[in-house]
Amino acid sequence: MTDLYTALLAAPALRATVRTRIQLNERGEGVISAAIAVLIVAFLGALMWVGFKQIWGTTKTKTDQQITQIGN
Repeated sequence: MTDLYTALLAAPALRATVRTRIQLNERGEGVISAAIAVLIVAFLGALMWVGFKQIWGTTKTKTDQQITQIGN
């Protein structure tokens, strides 16, 4: 009977402790935020690289055309 009484008294405290632990557990938040930031920066870098290649290709074509016109 004493064990049952102790268990009944300890149950709400244990439940509150588990609930608090679950609510306050933010252990992985920084890692997740950092991973999202890395993915965003990688996506922006890829877009910038594609844009750079496009601009460089256009500039090269125009430069070749000007050189050809000057050479004739």
